[in-house]
Amino acid sequence: MTSKLKLGMIGLDTSHATAFAELLSDEGHRYHVPDGTVIAAYPGGSDDFELSRSRVQGFTEELRQKYGVQIVDSPEETAEQCDAILLESVDGRVHLEQFRRIVRYRKPVFIDKPFTVNAGEALEIIRLAEANGVPVMSSSALRFAEGVKQAAADDEAGPIIGTDCYGPMELQPTQPGLFWYGIHSVEMLYTFMGLGCVSVTAATTAHHDVVTGIWEDGRIGTVRGSRCGNMTFGATVHREKGSRPVDVYAHDKPYYASLLEQIMAFFRTGRSPVALSETWEIIRFIEAANESRSSGKAVRLRG
Repeated sequence: MTSKLKLGMIGLDTSHATAFAELLSDEGHRYHVPDGTVIAAYPGGSDDFELSRSRVQGFTEELRQKYGVQIVDSPEETAEQCDAILLESVDGRVHLEQFRRIVRYRKPVFIDKPFTVNAGEALEIIRLAEANGVPVMSSSALRFAEGVKQAAADDEAGPIIGTDCYGPMELQPTQPGLFWYGIHSVEMLYTFMGLGCVSVTAATTAHHDVVTGIWEDGRIGTVRGSRCGNMTFGATVHREKGSRPVDVYAHDKPYYASLLEQIMAFFRTGRSPVALSETWEIIRFIEAANESRSSGKAVRLRG
């Protein structure tokens, strides 16, 4: 038996923090993840982001009282006490600064979505991680939804020639465009399409967005984001011999349980199931989509 990993958490302004703590702590939970326990946490919070400011106190008290987590005064104090770090701050704007403060401790770090809200900061996190030998993973939970994993693995109809994904796309001013909820559908798109998008074009109305990406091999992938009506996630995967819908809700296992299993395996091995090169391209895809939302023109991801 290997001992449980001591986990530190940075950013208690998101329900992800309490969802992970519950899955790790509750041995009676149907999808209990037994490999670690959260021992210390730094609340953080962004004063100019209402969904951060209004929730940080409640989630902090829940972790302290319900799960016995020690609440500390800094990211550094969190990193000192733990084996691995869950960087959960809901505000992608603060991730680079928080990562800078803990990178010298050389602990594996999971950075929750969005990794950052611009590609330059994403590249700097990757540079710092590589320079200091720090394993880093970032992902939306939708990538590991059981229905998504099943559809990605089922290649009976041949290789993927295109994918259409959809989901809710609420807008938040501090997390521009697709960086808030749109990132979930983009993560699904990359789960099926992989690296290699070269240009993005976006169309937008008050209620919907449609983003079209062209891959270097000629494949096309789309993301439809909705702010009214249907707020479910899903996709259609097109393969050489046929197309099939993706039932994101095919299994009652919570997305966060599937994601947390992947995170804990990453903490043990130092090997992320999502390459940082793909994480960077996802951030650049969203950044380019946001540029296209404003200009109405195609935007290249590189050059």
